[in-house]
Amino acid sequence: MLTEDLSKWQSWWEYNKDPFIKLKDSLHAPAITTGSDEVYLGPSRRRASVDSLKPSKADITGIMESLRRALSMTEQRDMVSSCLVALAKIGRDHEEFKVLPLFEEYLTSRDQEIRETAALAMGISAMPAAVDTLIHLATDTRRGRELVDRGEVDIRTRAFACYGLGLIVAASHDLDLEDTVLQALSSILRDEGTGDRNLKVAVVNALGLFNPGPEDLASGKGRALLTKGLAALDEYYDSKGGRGADLMKSHVPPAVAKLIGRGDTDLHQHYKEKYHKQLTSPTKQANDIYRAAALALGQLALPFDDRSSPDAKYSLALQKYFESGKDGQARYFAIISLAQIGGFANKNELLKILARGQKALERPWAAIALGVFEFSRFERNVNAMTDRTIGDKLHREFNDAKNPEAKAAYAIALGLARNREAASDLLAALDKHKSQNELAGYIAVGLALMKHRPASREIHEIVRRSVRRPELLQQAAIALGKLGDNTVTDTLLGMLEESEQLAKLSAISSALSLIGDRRTIGPLSEMMFDESLTPLSRAFAAVALGGVADKEMLPWNSKIGAN
Repeated sequence: MLTEDLSKWQSWWEYNKDPFIKLKDSLHAPAITTGSDEVYLGPSRRRASVDSLKPSKADITGIMESLRRALSMTEQRDMVSSCLVALAKIGRDHEEFKVLPLFEEYLTSRDQEIRETAALAMGISAMPAAVDTLIHLATDTRRGRELVDRGEVDIRTRAFACYGLGLIVAASHDLDLEDTVLQALSSILRDEGTGDRNLKVAVVNALGLFNPGPEDLASGKGRALLTKGLAALDEYYDSKGGRGADLMKSHVPPAVAKLIGRGDTDLHQHYKEKYHKQLTSPTKQANDIYRAAALALGQLALPFDDRSSPDAKYSLALQKYFESGKDGQARYFAIISLAQIGGFANKNELLKILARGQKALERPWAAIALGVFEFSRFERNVNAMTDRTIGDKLHREFNDAKNPEAKAAYAIALGLARNREAASDLLAALDKHKSQNELAGYIAVGLALMKHRPASREIHEIVRRSVRRPELLQQAAIALGKLGDNTVTDTLLGMLEESEQLAKLSAISSALSLIGDRRTIGPLSEMMFDESLTPLSRAFAAVALGGVADKEMLPWNSKIGAN
């Protein structure tokens, strides 16, 4: 069976890219184009122009009506699933109908995909009123079986219900509601009679989505809730089980890290020590455990500037694992974790790997890590300047690289590091390699990440020419959105209407969803009801409408995919 090669940097990037790209931030943020009216009319005109791209309350109401009508006219799987998720992304009731009862109607569908989509949609909506239903589904109660009109709630629907519960608590600050969800999820984790890995992994990841803020933790109830959540995860992680259980258990350390974040409390030290011990254990463990420990330490440890730094041992352990560890994937995760931890000593270690590492795999991972390192620095200090040492070395590697996958990594890294000094070389490479889909796409994204707006014209031409190249089309469209090029919307709409190819439809609708331009509402709504189009084309129009009206700035699944 063919599986995704997780040793490639692209796998990590695609799961984690959304918080780096922040596409809607770019299109909804004020920007001035040289020579445009905004230069002369001032910031108030600029703000109005930008805000006009966001859907209004009336727009969203209209989208909801269209989606509801489309649902009433079809039983086709793709259309139903797309409309349900689109309504869920909006996350509110219409004046004339409530969305949760609508989702419940589809729990009795004979189509498994529709049943599980209905359960997930309740979670994507982030509406607290869905919790009771989702708990019954997740725990397979008598009421849950009545909801699906079956002798039992199938495992996949239960798993999606668990993810849904996690998505709701991620948006909640209701400690009583979170406690109720925690008890339900913990009971599934402790149920030894349920060994299905889809369900267990869903529970672990849902527990990692609990979002106790400083105000919550300041209360005794908030601290008690966190303690119970961690205890449930620890109990499962520390329980006996064969090697087959290690893949499921390996989701626990990253979930713990999401729950408590970076810090230096006794609680943080406990988990840092625990995962440090596993990363450095001389006793052979499953590779998944090494990978999990490496990922978790990257989210927990404090910056490493020199050996006097309080958390130096954790970065040193990650460095050592990269140098001599047996599992390649854990070694690459260790590189990313060094970047996420930060600090002068870790920067130097990453530069050393970039200079001396194996060219095809290690150096690209080091490049992406240095990009992450720089991006985090810019996030902490908006006035920070580009680090010339990092920027120049990445630039040199980009120019020297012959391997397309490595060259693509350097392009992304240069973008994250905002090294505009390299922009002209990236543009030249884009022209030279425009027939290579993956490389050209990542070069376009790199130019967008460094906010090199003169690249818009060339990238727009690539979008127009990528009729039969969906992978490149999506990356180039995302790049244009990141650059704030609003004209890409019209181009994509025209291409969507002309296509019936699955991959292309997916690429275009995904780009339109992420861009979120209100000007697409009318054309997309017309497409959704155009019976001359294939059901799949109409379903992707619904997908895009949901993205335009999405209540959140990042895709709903980015919370689960991150780290």
